Amino acid sequence: MTNPAEDSSPSSTRTDLPSRAGSAQIGVIGLAVMGSNIARNFANHGHTVAVFNRTFAKTEHFMDAFGDSGSFVPSETIEDFVASLERPRRALIMVQAGKATDAVIDQLVDAMDEGDIIIDGGNALYTDTIRREAAVRAKGLHFVGAGISGGEEGALNGPSIMPGGPAESYESLGPLLESISAKVDGTPCCTHIGPNGAGHFVKMVHNGIEYADMQVIGEAYHLLRYSAGMSPAEIAEVFREWNQGDLNSYLVEITAEVLAQVDAETGKPLVDLIVDAAGQKGTGRWTVKAALDLGIPTTGIGEAVFARALSSSLGLRSAAQGKLPSGDVSPAISEADRETFIEDVRRALYASKMVAYAQGFDEIQAGSKEYDWNLDPKDMATIWRGGCIIRAKFLNRIVDAYQNSPELESLLLDPYFLGELDGLIGSWRRVVVAATQQGLPAPVFASSLSYYDSLRAERLPAALVQGQRDYFGAHTYGRIDKEGAFHTLWSGDRSEVEA
Repeated sequence: MTNPAEDSSPSSTRTDLPSRAGSAQIGVIGLAVMGSNIARNFANHGHTVAVFNRTFAKTEHFMDAFGDSGSFVPSETIEDFVASLERPRRALIMVQAGKATDAVIDQLVDAMDEGDIIIDGGNALYTDTIRREAAVRAKGLHFVGAGISGGEEGALNGPSIMPGGPAESYESLGPLLESISAKVDGTPCCTHIGPNGAGHFVKMVHNGIEYADMQVIGEAYHLLRYSAGMSPAEIAEVFREWNQGDLNSYLVEITAEVLAQVDAETGKPLVDLIVDAAGQKGTGRWTVKAALDLGIPTTGIGEAVFARALSSSLGLRSAAQGKLPSGDVSPAISEADRETFIEDVRRALYASKMVAYAQGFDEIQAGSKEYDWNLDPKDMATIWRGGCIIRAKFLNRIVDAYQNSPELESLLLDPYFLGELDGLIGSWRRVVVAATQQGLPAPVFASSLSYYDSLRAERLPAALVQGQRDYFGAHTYGRIDKEGAFHTLWSGDRSEVEA
């Protein structure tokens, strides 16, 4: 590794280097919207911020736009950027996940010294973060995979931050990150999550919960629109009312705003002009893949991912239009029954959201056990209360649940949530039945209810599945009345033998 402070190579920005060397508390690499906003956030909280972008023109544009709003140190080269940081140097990477991140890490490792800290603030796959942390640690540096949630607004005004990596690095980095994070009741929405890939794993699951939350809100809208016959403007008012109660959350709040928006050109509701093909960047898929590897049934999240994929299968959907029979479908909800139906949908939405969060926390705990991270689910609920996309009023209840019972088997078994579910289950069932009878898709509503009923069922059809597996593959089965594994001689005399 070189000592960049001794580098005397020419640069258009080196003339003032002696006066600025070691002056920045943190540096940001990557000045697209997220990187620019988080750099400004640091500066708004009194920190001197080094800024660098692969193309210096973008750095110059940033300085032209925001240079007077805080203390920034621009650099044209990585070497100058590193030299401008105080020790231990802290460099936050805000570039596209994947090869671009690896390239920047390699440049920083070559330019930085032992004990310096590299932070990846992108949506990296947690297994990549585990790999990168080990490689950077071998060079004597620290690597922190930090999940950052809140979008462009959160990056500027206060996100939820989920940093992993060595606990030692958090001693230096933590106060900086906490200063720019969202605050709820004075508590920063930022804490050290755990070793190596823990921060990005938790951010991944956060995004998976976000997928399910958004999809089930979409299903609620769809039912009110096409079962109850309501207009987008009317449904917007319903969501505004819901946001005053148990469903109070950022996503419910912005749903009302989207539904109320009218297209200036046509005068039609904007939602009716948006192509109904939902995009995704991968974190939802990663959540489901990881859940499958860990053996955790994140059914609501999985259905939300599949719903986005199906919505984007425009050729398949077009081919099916007018060809697939619907069978007998029930009539839409009558005007007289509309208010009752609206309340049923609200309760079903609340119940399905509970399942999404419960499944997400189950996956976090399974990941913690698999990778020996020793994660505290209470910490996740605490830092998700502000700044992040899934911030919601009932996260305070989740904090209480894990505070009261750290070894809680499922969030749904907490006394508060048990009591809530008791008042929701009837509505939940009616909504799923209504959707089915009217031929309206409600995959997260339905799968979440099926998951709930599977948990409460005394017996599941898995007994038959085990019998089938033993029949065609001699996979054996257990018995409820004795210990051991057994196999039936299906092609012989059908006697049972101990395996």
